[in-house]
Amino acid sequence: MAKVKISDVAREAGVSLGTVSNALNHPEKLRPETLKLINETINRLGYLPNQSARQLAGGATKSFGLVLPRLDHGFSLQIASGAHNEARKHGYDLLIANADNDDILQDHYLRYFMGTQMSGVMVQPMASPDWHPAMTKMPVPIVHLDIHCSEPGYYVAADNEAQGRIIAELAIARGARHITVVGRAAFMQLTLRVLGIHKALALRPDIKIEVIDAGEWNTAADGYSIGAQIAERPADERPDFVIGLTDVLASGIISALVDKGISVPEQVRVAGCDGNPLAWSGSVPLTTVAPPGYEIGRKGVQLLMEQIENKVPTKTKHIHVGSAARTVTAVTTAEDINRQELVRPFLLERASTQANTQTDATAINLGAYL
Repeated sequence: MAKVKISDVAREAGVSLGTVSNALNHPEKLRPETLKLINETINRLGYLPNQSARQLAGGATKSFGLVLPRLDHGFSLQIASGAHNEARKHGYDLLIANADNDDILQDHYLRYFMGTQMSGVMVQPMASPDWHPAMTKMPVPIVHLDIHCSEPGYYVAADNEAQGRIIAELAIARGARHITVVGRAAFMQLTLRVLGIHKALALRPDIKIEVIDAGEWNTAADGYSIGAQIAERPADERPDFVIGLTDVLASGIISALVDKGISVPEQVRVAGCDGNPLAWSGSVPLTTVAPPGYEIGRKGVQLLMEQIENKVPTKTKHIHVGSAARTVTAVTTAEDINRQELVRPFLLERASTQANTQTDATAINLGAYL
């Protein structure tokens, strides 16, 4: 079968070549009925744009790449959703790659996206205690998601310290006298959550706090094991509020407590700390502090657009010349820029910490949340 050309689409639809080009690259410029006609013609004829020829001609594709560490965590799915919707708003497609918790595969996808002349790339790096950007000079705009870094670059992250502080403030409000924090703070995000918890409790010496520095962040079985140990304690040594540094750990803790005959939340309240809907399948709906991954993905695309449109921020310096003060504005070079965007999380209180579990807060539309 002969290959269908763009001229065939234009002739069949009765429009100009430029109109078909706009349908492919700038659909927002066309009337809905014209766009519908061209898309129907493209589908009927089986026309496929030659992206390889476009790249050989030196043009970047109207696409962004997004590299995620895994697709088994609700937070990453939210990032993808926010990035997709914001990219489409600006007329860009979004291609998603799953690194499957493999740093070699993550680097492979980064190089692949850059080599295919994407307009920009976003990456959510795999959790690491000593992370830093793999490349110092990038051929295309890049934004790192869910990470803080002092090195030059563009970063969007949840306010992890606020996540810890918010959940600790909830424990105080619920009258906690003995708080146990569960989780090994092996990564920056978890360390910041512990810091936020300690800051919230700094002025409450009457509240006992202990940290069980154990348990893999993504393993419910570790949470179950620690929860079973807590359940075996005498009642007067048992915490009345347990904070899992991740929702996976917290869900395992709840399962163990319930299996051992400890009522949640009547005897022990339990909360998570990372807003992962994929960990909410337990018998007691879990309270958590949810980082708005959707907003992180959306802001990631906005920072890509900022780089593409050369909206480079300036630095203002105040200097003294003799006795007079002068203000000098200097343009910042790309190598100097360190853009950090923090997204504030929100409390999602559900049955695992509520005194009255008949409240509507225990129900949530997971589809809308994702």
